[in-house]
Order: sequence, then structure tokens, then C-alpha cells
Amino acid sequence: MRKQIAAANWKMNLTYKQGEQLLDDILEERIALADHQQVIFAVPFPYLIMTSSELAGEANYFAAAQNCYHKKSGAFTGEVSAEMLESVGIKYCVVGHSERREYFSETNAMLAEKLDLCLAAGIKPIFCCGEPLTIREADQHNNFVETQLRESLFHLSAQQLGDVVIAYEPIWAIGTGKTATTEQAQEIHAHIRSVIAAKYGKKAADGISILYGGSVKAGNAKELFSCPDVDGGLVGGASLVAADFTKIIRALS
Repeated sequence: MRKQIAAANWKMNLTYKQGEQLLDDILEERIALADHQQVIFAVPFPYLIMTSSELAGEANYFAAAQNCYHKKSGAFTGEVSAEMLESVGIKYCVVGHSERREYFSETNAMLAEKLDLCLAAGIKPIFCCGEPLTIREADQHNNFVETQLRESLFHLSAQQLGDVVIAYEPIWAIGTGKTATTEQAQEIHAHIRSVIAAKYGKKAADGISILYGGSVKAGNAKELFSCPDVDGGLVGGASLVAADFTKIIRALS
């Protein structure tokens, strides 16, 4: 059974103390996860060690980085490598979030390099893909997302792909309050899985977790997660509110 995941993306929010308190409030709910369920907190770099410490001893709870650099090491002041993340015990890293693509000009080729470095370091990438509104309105979203997958993922072996989580982000729904309908979410997630199946086979496609990442809220999580090809969510704003994120965790199937 593939993993069902509630992943929090704090983005550039919260002070250290606020982040610590948020984790405490969520963990105080004592939500026991089934073996196939995971909760992941993608936090700013300065909070990674604190988050790992808070989660120590909590089964199926993990800290994740929000990004890493696309080179192994070198004179890249201010950047953080996958090897550095591994050295402090980080097991997951978000790769290719739409905000990184838009604001920092990250390309599919660059993300392919990041995936390789994460996997070489034993870190599981949460690979983000998704289309802007203009592409959706032109009914080109399937082709657009397929290109992202092909140019960033398809050099991987089937074994390597098994360590990747995919997060579909309808960019037009991030932070806008808009959310894809359950039908839209299921349709594109099923398409992503079919693209994976065409390249790697049905078994590999059936085993990969595909998260939805567009304005997931406490009120819509259960409906979204009930879709057969939606395996949880990559959650932004709602992950900053303990009461909301705990409801989203409980919505995992």
C-alpha cells in the first residue's frame, strides 16, 4: 500500500519559538499514524535540527528541507547542499516548488540535478509539478505537467523513482483560496500516474505517492484525499495553524 502523506510547507514563516510551539501543539494531539501514513514538516533551514529533535521518537513523523542546491559543494555562498542535509539527519527535501521555479528561475534540468543529489545522499525528494492558470485555461495542463515529469524524472531508474514523492500543484490555486474540484484533482493525478506507468510500468506507478498541493484546508482535505489517486497533501497556509493541520492529518485515508 502506498504512503498517505500530510506534508506541511511552512515556507518563509514563523520565528523559531513560534515554530517550536506549533510543533508542540500538533504533537500534543497524539495522533497515532498507521504504518502507511506519514506526516512531514518542511521547515526553514534554521529550524531543521529543532524540528528533528521535536519529532524524535514519533513514529512516521519527519522533518524536511524546503530546498537544496543543485550542485554537490563549492563556492556557492548562502546555499545548502543535499549532503549537508543528510549530515544532520534529514530524510526528505522539497524539490521544484512552483515558487522556486517562478522566483528563482529553477528549470526542469536543474531540478533533475537536485533529484540526483538528494537520492545519492539518501534523501527522498518531494518533487513538485503543476501548471499556471494560462495553461489550465488553454487545456494544456496534461501536456505541461507531463513535460515537467519527463525532463526532471525520467532519467531515474525504477528503483530510484520508488524513493520519490510527487506533489501536484495547480499554481493557480496556491495561496489564492481557489482549489481544484475533486474531479479536477483526481483527473490530473490519474494522468500523472498514467504517465509514470507508461514509462516505468503499472507496479511502479501504483507504488508512488502523489500529493495535492493547492490550498488544502481542514474543510476540504477529507474530500480531496478520498480521491483514489490523491495520496495526501502538500499544505501551505493551513499547516501554520495547529487546529487546521491536525484535522488535515486526521483526513488521511
